[in-house]
Amino acid sequence: MKVFMIGGTGLLGSAAAKLFIERGHSVRSVALPPLPQGADIPGEMELSFGNYLEFSDEQLETMMGDCDCFVFAAGVDERVEFPAPVYEAYRKFNIDPVRRLLTIAKKCGIKNNVILGSYFSYFAKTRPEMELCKKHPYIRSRIEQEDVALSFADEDTNVAVLELPYIFGTQPGRKPVWVILIEQLTNMGKITMYPKGGTAMVTVRQVGEAIVGAAERNRGGNAYPIGYFNYTWDEFLRIVHKAMGQPNRRIIHIAKWMFKLYGVKMMNEYKMRGIESGINAVDLADIMCMNTFIDKKYSVELGVGPDDISSAIFDSVKLSVDAFTGKQQLLEMKGE
Repeated sequence: MKVFMIGGTGLLGSAAAKLFIERGHSVRSVALPPLPQGADIPGEMELSFGNYLEFSDEQLETMMGDCDCFVFAAGVDERVEFPAPVYEAYRKFNIDPVRRLLTIAKKCGIKNNVILGSYFSYFAKTRPEMELCKKHPYIRSRIEQEDVALSFADEDTNVAVLELPYIFGTQPGRKPVWVILIEQLTNMGKITMYPKGGTAMVTVRQVGEAIVGAAERNRGGNAYPIGYFNYTWDEFLRIVHKAMGQPNRRIIHIAKWMFKLYGVKMMNEYKMRGIESGINAVDLADIMCMNTFIDKKYSVELGVGPDDISSAIFDSVKLSVDAFTGKQQLLEMKGE
């Protein structure tokens, strides 16, 4: 296949590009500059720098014209801050681009399409009683993005949306998203206060395998909940503490009401700063205090294999500590 990708130099896009090329496919990508220093970007990838949002439909059509596959490894997640109304930002970066790009892809006759989404969509659909879309603008936007993407699927067009969970792994030169966790734990002092619960997780390489697998195997329109490992917060934090050089750090479980009280504080801080959070910090407690686990069968279906999640967590946290303490100057994670 000839693959056209938005975000081929990002953490996930570059991992997928490398695997595509290893399997004999070619990759053409548009990405934001600059390249992170030392990043393992495949030399065989045809790379153009620029903001695809500023490209005309004609420019994008020319880039996609001879391709068989389109991958959208771009957009923003809930950690990126925006002023109110935050939903309009998600519409600008996550929803409208998918509609526009898939329209162009369909015009070009591209048969296979892969869109990177969020595992929050999976839980919004499987646990309607939690009313996640009503409470969290970000989750509602991911459901809308998914609906838009799947609306393009028909007998001639395959569309896969990958509902991605916590992802661990590093890209040399790029700041990990987990720096915020290190900041939070540092502010707690010598103990870690965290709720009971847990999450599904995967490595960067496994996301790359899921992207390539979806491009090669998916037929029709499908949303795939992606997960391979299910760790409780305690299991996760023990690895985090070890990477921080504090293997004996104590974990104290906090009740849901305490988490919600902290959420009230966070929401007040957002308001003072003129920020609207995509995830309601108070209602986030309901998610953090449960096991957001996913059966790995969906990932295996796409060809995702085993990997060393413990090492991926350790490496992510270690680099985050270096970034937080200023030992390394790294490029910020971008919406690629």
